[in-house]
Amino acid sequence: MTTTPFCRLTRLPAALLTAGVLCGTSFAATAATLKIGFLTTLSGPGSVIGNEIRDGFNLGLKHSGGKLGGMDVDMTIVDDHQDPRAARKTVDRLIKRDKVDLITGMAFSNVLLPVLPQILQSRTIYISPNTGPQDYAGEKCDPHFFAVAWQAEDLPAAMGKFASEKGYKTVAVVAPAYPGGRESINGFKRLYNGKIADEIYTKLDQLDYSAELARLRSLKPDAVFYFLPGGLGINFIKQFNAAGLEKQMAILTTGFSADEDVIKSVGAPLTGLFNASQWAFDLDNEANKRFVKDFNMTYGRMPTLYASQSYDVARLIDSAVRKTGGNVTDKEAFRAALKSADFASVRGQFAFNTNQFPIQNIYMRQVQALPGGTLGNRLIGTVLANHKDAFAAECKMK
Repeated sequence: MTTTPFCRLTRLPAALLTAGVLCGTSFAATAATLKIGFLTTLSGPGSVIGNEIRDGFNLGLKHSGGKLGGMDVDMTIVDDHQDPRAARKTVDRLIKRDKVDLITGMAFSNVLLPVLPQILQSRTIYISPNTGPQDYAGEKCDPHFFAVAWQAEDLPAAMGKFASEKGYKTVAVVAPAYPGGRESINGFKRLYNGKIADEIYTKLDQLDYSAELARLRSLKPDAVFYFLPGGLGINFIKQFNAAGLEKQMAILTTGFSADEDVIKSVGAPLTGLFNASQWAFDLDNEANKRFVKDFNMTYGRMPTLYASQSYDVARLIDSAVRKTGGNVTDKEAFRAALKSADFASVRGQFAFNTNQFPIQNIYMRQVQALPGGTLGNRLIGTVLANHKDAFAAECKMK
């Protein structure tokens, strides 16, 4: 499989940053140019996530006046097709031919994990806007890897704690059979003190869940926890409700499967659903208010947590480039500036732990009716305060 042709975004006027992937557009770059490789999923079932990641980053770039830290930006956006083979070829070009200063954008751990050694061995910085794999939170932590969103167990662990507090004695768990899915189930189990009725693993491109729903009907657990991002979760919850299972068992998930894109597709059946996230659209801080308002105005829809994470990536880079005075060739100084996380995050309090994964609050949200008759997630409380992932102690970085 081949990759989509490169789409170059170089010294973009602010008006053009509202667009998605712009191909065949060329602008002259100066010597003081920050070169970014942006590799994400823009086609297939996972494209809804990749599009949110791209759009969130573009808004952050727009809010910085089309520059980052005062530097012009030469950004190459490429569709990884959720295919590790295509991603390897693209990463090789970004590093060897384009000589990018950093890479970001990947949505799925099954794409990131095969190419991350290639990136890190070249001493290229990778800033993850979404996935936070266990290995790189612990023993494989690396000074060139920054996870801005979360460690993969964080949000599921919050739901495990919540399920325990709600008194659910038996819970069945459902997730795709890939690293992010397995880590999500492990995270739920880490803070859940009841009985796991069954662990059900699905295919990453699966859209028909009739067999899994039949299994749940026979198990009769008190609740079901599922991690099925993007279109997977949309199909699952529609089929779950069509089967009448919402009357037999509670359903729990993370923000990945109950965000604005899912609410828009599923509608009323999601009303009342609890989901954990490190971000909510109604978090009361100025950075978040500006982000939500301008994202809605720019793209005509409410942002998801994916967009919020990628927006924070852009703001993080902007702060670090500014702190180094634009000298991004001093990699040690640039990494130190990134690690200081000297920016106003849309999620509020944010810092990097020693493993360069977040220290942050994990919130509980609930799908409720909003003013105007629409549905959306309302912030209802904090589940884990100043949360640190479970693997940071295994990291040898200081």
